[in-house]
Amino acid sequence: MDDSKKTILIVDDEKTTVEMLVYNLQREGYNTLEAGDGEQAVAIALNEKPDLVLLDIMLPKMDGLAVCKRIRQSLNIPILMISAKDEEIDKILGLELGADDYITKPFSVRELMARVKANLRKAEIVAQSLEDGDSDKEEGEHVITVGELTIDLNKFEVKVRGEVIDLTLREFEVIKYLASQPGQVVTRETLLEKVWGYEYYGDIRTVDVTVRRIREKIERDTSNPKILITKRGVGYYIASK
Repeated sequence: MDDSKKTILIVDDEKTTVEMLVYNLQREGYNTLEAGDGEQAVAIALNEKPDLVLLDIMLPKMDGLAVCKRIRQSLNIPILMISAKDEEIDKILGLELGADDYITKPFSVRELMARVKANLRKAEIVAQSLEDGDSDKEEGEHVITVGELTIDLNKFEVKVRGEVIDLTLREFEVIKYLASQPGQVVTRETLLEKVWGYEYYGDIRTVDVTVRRIREKIERDTSNPKILITKRGVGYYIASK
């Protein structure tokens, strides 16, 4: 295995799907690992520490949602859920468990590759900023404060009314992007491009689900949000006061 290449773990019990993914990913220059059931997927992920996981929801022994939760407890790597058309609830659950996004079967190879590249690129940028630690910045420059919201960019930490909020990396990226321009409405499409890295592909419902999850963690009353506000028909913004 070429250590200089990114490694992708493919988790699916459909042999034809695995073969198609292996062929196309290797052609794009990635190393691949394969798992045919949930238990094997967790074992390989924790042992090999791949750079990204393509994870089908319907799996023998342990379903994809449980696998996602288990991997996310130990590794902060991009997880792209693969679901069937009728698994709407599962898609959302997958995101809530820490998946970065989902793609539905049948999908085009081109779309999948775009998603893989975008997720890997984003993970690399985040890892680099963590490594650098913004050490050249003056104290206070790495902190964004808007009303009751405080974001420490060095620690990847969000506080609301002084209390630390447990956010996934993607949730953190969304709130950081919005808080860096308080009061300014940002469209779902812009969030998909800037936070997920998807210029042409991606489902805007992914943004809505992520925003809903953030609200559940930071708002006193999710039906009447005071921090992360919806501009109906346009997008979202962080209240400037």
